[in-house]
Amino acid sequence: MDEQAIRKSKFIYWASGIVSICGIIFEVLFGALGSYILGDGVKQYTLTISLFLTGMGIGASLSERVMKNLILAFVWIEFGVAIIGGFSSFTMFGITAFAPAGTDAFYLYLITFLVGALTGVELPILIRKANEIGVTLNKSTARVLFSDYAGGLVGGVLFAFFLRPQMGMVKSAFFVGCINLVVAMIVLWLFRKEIRHFFVHVVIGLCIGVLLVVGLFFGEEMAFTFEQKLYKDPIVHMEESQYQKIILTKDQEDTRLYLDGSLQLSSTDEYRYHEVLIHPTMSAATSHDHILVLGGGDGVAAKEILKYDDVEDITLVDLDPAVIELANTNPQMLELNEGSLKNAKLDIFNEDAFQFLEDSDAWYDVIIIDLPDPNNESLNKLYTKEFYSLVRNHLSPDGAAMIQSTSPVFATKVYWTISKTVESTGLQVNNLHVDVPSFGNWGFVMASRKEINLDTIDITVPTRFLTTDVLSNLTKFGKDEDKVIKNEDGDTIDLKQNTLIDPNLIQLYEKAWKNY
Repeated sequence: MDEQAIRKSKFIYWASGIVSICGIIFEVLFGALGSYILGDGVKQYTLTISLFLTGMGIGASLSERVMKNLILAFVWIEFGVAIIGGFSSFTMFGITAFAPAGTDAFYLYLITFLVGALTGVELPILIRKANEIGVTLNKSTARVLFSDYAGGLVGGVLFAFFLRPQMGMVKSAFFVGCINLVVAMIVLWLFRKEIRHFFVHVVIGLCIGVLLVVGLFFGEEMAFTFEQKLYKDPIVHMEESQYQKIILTKDQEDTRLYLDGSLQLSSTDEYRYHEVLIHPTMSAATSHDHILVLGGGDGVAAKEILKYDDVEDITLVDLDPAVIELANTNPQMLELNEGSLKNAKLDIFNEDAFQFLEDSDAWYDVIIIDLPDPNNESLNKLYTKEFYSLVRNHLSPDGAAMIQSTSPVFATKVYWTISKTVESTGLQVNNLHVDVPSFGNWGFVMASRKEINLDTIDITVPTRFLTTDVLSNLTKFGKDEDKVIKNEDGDTIDLKQNTLIDPNLIQLYEKAWKNY
């Protein structure tokens, strides 16, 4: 081969690696979009990966029909990936805000398949072009596939650690679309002598580039208006952390915190939730020396705990440092938590709660578990027998724990499965629930090594809702929320424990909340 042919073949290898990086980023981006908007991360990632790979297979089979001008075919495929992938997130938010229910899922799966199919067409074309230049088939195949597979790792790492946390899902899509377009334009220039009407294709590419650049700089702002439609109140803070999307809304006196679209608290009634979460447990424990809070990065649970002067130290474990930062800096959150996370008694660890308990050898007098609902695999492990066994092993003999356990009204089987799973570790349980207007009827499971008689507990600290007399009423459940659950034939359903091996809680949760 002459020098120019060698240079062209080398860029083909680089191009295959770059388009592979872009393809992988789009693949995981679509999974993240599905997880955020449609819920159930494991299901959405499974579907997007399956559809993307199926699309690649079909695209690869169709590539053999490309007989003329391989380079021009590659350029137009890249144009297609750039425009479809670039506008994917932006369009998804718009469809979710304005289109009928179910349209967003159909759109997501369609673009996943289309981008996968276009990516599948690209690689065989590059292999054939390298072979056409003069590279032997075995070398062209090996080198293009190496660039493709190696690029896959780079793409995954880039999305997880840079693009999503730094740019968010809308900008990331436009940015990656721009990269696809740049690859297409460079290939177009290198092989310009082989392309008829070269400048027409250049102009089309430049027009696509203008659209993508406009989207890169202004698309997120427009998507923000789309996303606002998903929330009742005006959004005052929005960020994409390494782990989740954090939204803060405010309307008059009501400040609301959402994580990945799920409501975490409302300032108008959070006290009903947090007083039941904290004070029965603190009142039942014989000592308040060492307190552990798993979750609770908003700082409101810590605020309630700090009402007890005899607390020596509080260990708070929350995975996402962005939530802690928001709680420590945002005026609305600081007003809500009264700056509790800045208190000298607190030690904050940004770790996975399961891993923290495995690594720790400390004992705690009170353990508060204020974690998001078990709506995906990573959260489900924090509702398993294995996790609650770790909680038991860190709970002092005269201590008590309280676990937020979703709604016994809307998710009755979920609530009582959590209770049964806690009880299976040998802990004694008490079941409580309370009306929280922004959430509905919400349940808690109180656990201890010894049986606790709630009738002997006194609430001694200042509260807005909970009193000693009210506490006993929180243990009474109506027929539609009782642990005796029957099927359509009237037979009692025996609920199973939730374990790492058999994570049945996720399916129960999905079924319970799908209509809400």
